[in-house]
Amino acid sequence: MSLTPPIVRHDATPLLDRVVLVTGGAQGIGRGIAQAVLGAGGRVVIGDLDREAGLACLQEWDVGARARFFLLDVAREASVRGFVSKAHRAFGRIDGLVNNAGPADPVVDDLPQLSLADWRRFIDGHLTGTFLCSKHALPALRESRGAIVNIASSRVLQSEPHTEAYASAKGGIDGFTHALAISEGPRVRVNAISPGWIVTDDWRKPSARRTPKLSKRDHSQHPVGRAGVPNDIGAIAVHLLSDAAGFITGQNIVVDGGMTRKMQYA
Repeated sequence: MSLTPPIVRHDATPLLDRVVLVTGGAQGIGRGIAQAVLGAGGRVVIGDLDREAGLACLQEWDVGARARFFLLDVAREASVRGFVSKAHRAFGRIDGLVNNAGPADPVVDDLPQLSLADWRRFIDGHLTGTFLCSKHALPALRESRGAIVNIASSRVLQSEPHTEAYASAKGGIDGFTHALAISEGPRVRVNAISPGWIVTDDWRKPSARRTPKLSKRDHSQHPVGRAGVPNDIGAIAVHLLSDAAGFITGQNIVVDGGMTRKMQYA
């Protein structure tokens, strides 16, 4: 009798009929994740502040009832509560949550000039939003034994000048991720993805879409030979949401083309 384990054949649609909520899902990395969920057979509910972008997604995807869009401000608990409730009513279940929303441009004023309002904009948009969405989605996720994926950043590991607010918010998401994973195990798995340089110029709403302009040097900074695209984050998000990642929780997975492992000199 052979002791060799049988070959495991992976499902081409690992999220078949599962319902995944993606915050900030109408543009950029969020849109890449939402499209990856649809490509993996799932159903997706995107929440975003930009109505034009959200409606454009539904029109361009043309997947009928498999995708829904609702306005969402992740920093307001009433908005989050309503979003989760609408998503649950639309599909009758929630199997996954991707906390992606938050201000994208990380650079702020020199710290002595940084206003408390701007500081709070980053903390609320990223960290508080992750808390609120997780809080309100958890009852349904416990029932489905689902998964949460939080979008952190490679800036948890390295920084540029004047990015204190963004780095602090993303660092908080890293800590929130492993704390919640311990609290919710084994019912709900919780992981984070830390994207590096992801080019999103052509993943915006139609009125803001443009062709990316990157130099050879921009790409060569990455050991894989190129900067990232939203599909790169979508692929790992689908994996973390699926049963194939059933032994992974509390982790922060860096997806940056190897950039944080490469020595950089001026």
